[in-house]
Amino acid sequence: MRTPPEPVQVVKGRRDAALERLVGAVPFIGFLGLRFDRRGDELTAVLPFREDLIGNPILPALHGGATAAMLECAAVVELAWTAMWEDMEAGRIGSDSPLRLPKTIDFTVDYLRSGLPRDAYARARVNRSGRRYASVHVEAWQDHRSRLFAQATGHFLMPDAAG
Repeated sequence: MRTPPEPVQVVKGRRDAALERLVGAVPFIGFLGLRFDRRGDELTAVLPFREDLIGNPILPALHGGATAAMLECAAVVELAWTAMWEDMEAGRIGSDSPLRLPKTIDFTVDYLRSGLPRDAYARARVNRSGRRYASVHVEAWQDHRSRLFAQATGHFLMPDAAG
């Protein structure tokens, strides 16, 4: 006999709690004011505009460091989210389960145009993820997804499965 699927509210609650816990494990995300919108298994990083994120007040343009930090945080969260997805969906991750975050090996940012004084968005795509190493590509935009203002490629050391 098949077991019935879990109610959608239970599944959503588990996913939201896991994402909140994951984002809370990286204090710099809170410092930036970065948040993540979740649609199923897809995450979009949202960096709400603040005046203190401006690097060049003459243009004005977002600071390159804020842009790079948003891209790197999006990559780390996406990698961790992807790695924990199956266990989370099976209900094997609880509030006391250890979080396993990847460590940055290298991260290269391409600044394609000035970031404007408005909200910015980023979405990461895992190109390769093995037991020890992962490669991620991240794209950032503001008004239109096809008009990127920055993109990045990063390589990460994946945590041991044991913890």
